[in-house]
Amino acid sequence: MEKGKFTSTPQPRTWPWRTIVWVAAAAGIVGLVGFGKFPTPAPRWAFRDDPQVHDLPYGSFPQPGDPFKFIPCTDASRPPPLDDPTPQQSWAALFDTNPNHWSWGSTGRGIYLCGYLDLPLDYHNSSDARIVRVAVTKFQVAGLAHRNDTSISPKSYRTERTIIINPGGPGGSGTSFLWETAEEMTNRFSDGQLDVLGWDPRGVNFSLPAAACYPQDGFRDRWSLLALRYREEAPKAQLEAVDAMNNATFFACQQRLGDFGRFISTASVARDLDEIRKALDEEEVTGYLVSYGTGIGQTYVNMFPTRAGRLILDGTEYVRDHRVLGGFGWTSLDNATDAWRDGFLGECINAGPKWCALANPISSQDGPVTLAQLEARMTQLLESLKARPRSAYTESAGPSLVTYSALIERVLYRAMYRPADWPATAQMLYELEAGNTTLAANSLDLSWSDHSETQFYPHVPSSTELDSLVICADSYDAPLPDGLEWWDKLWETMSAQSWIAGNSRFFAVLPCRHYNTYWDSPSEVYRGDLNNTLKTPTLLIASPYDPATPLRNGRRLLAEL
Repeated sequence: MEKGKFTSTPQPRTWPWRTIVWVAAAAGIVGLVGFGKFPTPAPRWAFRDDPQVHDLPYGSFPQPGDPFKFIPCTDASRPPPLDDPTPQQSWAALFDTNPNHWSWGSTGRGIYLCGYLDLPLDYHNSSDARIVRVAVTKFQVAGLAHRNDTSISPKSYRTERTIIINPGGPGGSGTSFLWETAEEMTNRFSDGQLDVLGWDPRGVNFSLPAAACYPQDGFRDRWSLLALRYREEAPKAQLEAVDAMNNATFFACQQRLGDFGRFISTASVARDLDEIRKALDEEEVTGYLVSYGTGIGQTYVNMFPTRAGRLILDGTEYVRDHRVLGGFGWTSLDNATDAWRDGFLGECINAGPKWCALANPISSQDGPVTLAQLEARMTQLLESLKARPRSAYTESAGPSLVTYSALIERVLYRAMYRPADWPATAQMLYELEAGNTTLAANSLDLSWSDHSETQFYPHVPSSTELDSLVICADSYDAPLPDGLEWWDKLWETMSAQSWIAGNSRFFAVLPCRHYNTYWDSPSEVYRGDLNNTLKTPTLLIASPYDPATPLRNGRRLLAEL
């Protein structure tokens, strides 16, 4: 989910966290216990401002025999296109010989390395020579071997285990996740002793082909204004409109990507993960996988149980649900309303008005704000947006509207995933309640795909359609009902169960009505049990306040895994 940035004053307050950080704390404690036994890396650290730096002080890249073809990351480090007749030469030409242009760790320790793997498009058809080019980024904690230090092999700067990370999705970029969290991950889980690697799953971000079915992101944004209106705002005609748009989108995907939709199932991604393990030359997969990433992990450890290493699955899905029509959506709603009420609003009350703007009483109230009062205020605010959108204006985008659907879909639901954003979200809602739409409009502006504020890598076209392709490939053999009546009832049920998540999760599964129209059955899906005997126990983390992965997922998975 994109992280909103609020720029108008007053600035959001800092919020003292309580229970909302317990999952991260638990993962850190257990991770340190489990990973702390690994060997330490080479003792000599390479620093960015090393006085010995001169022409090619660390040698040339990519190094011979490196399956990832790693080069020190710069802003230009993007894998060559699939139609490049000499991709390795093109990639090697991107190597910048000046170490001061490389992406080093924040304290000068460690370095970010960019690379890619060419993997089979279809693992089950050796006569199909087509490939996927999977983008990979690694944070190497020991830096690089200086070429004058002949006593240490460059390979010794790689740790014996690598923490492989995935942020979820489907469609989450592991390379982006790595840029944001690599140093935190190695410190939390290994006391800074292990390298961290993130990959863009096939179709995502820098990986090729990219599952982008619009020629420009702005076209997707434009049509989403029509297609993503919530049930509370629109009659049954909206279901017809979004269904027609889904059909048009999948047609566009088939026209632009051909049969690629057959090769992006979770099972195919799990096979890619095993190829990454092989390229690392490690016997097992060590990793931290989040949300949908736990689905990749569940699939992987059951397809390759003898290669399951020290794995943390945080925010567990239950992949059996995804085999059922609409299961990715309707099985995920248990916690969403509680995450809003007890998590966001409840923690605001606990923090108090000094730290949370919404905990300030409105003029008609006396005494401290209660949870019931705050919930009633927010209900009144959202009901007013259903009746009439709020007019707004921003310097960057001009006139705009704050609508019920857009505020929930693009701001509030996303914020439930990011407790660190809660103070800013509370400030925005407090001002919106008072009639000031500036922060809300800015939040919506920043949610569109033409805003990219990450400094480490350039903006690339969004691969949003991959979400639908993966979800629908994983449930391709679920019986489909005729017409839209069944889907209309499902939408009604889901939106009634969770006003904050029901619409969004419904929109994630509705496109599956059209998947089989445009693609044959996927090359591979995993339909086995989840009870294979693993080489190493897997740590499961589930929370009662995760907005997308209910606690019961963890309990069911624990009972079977």
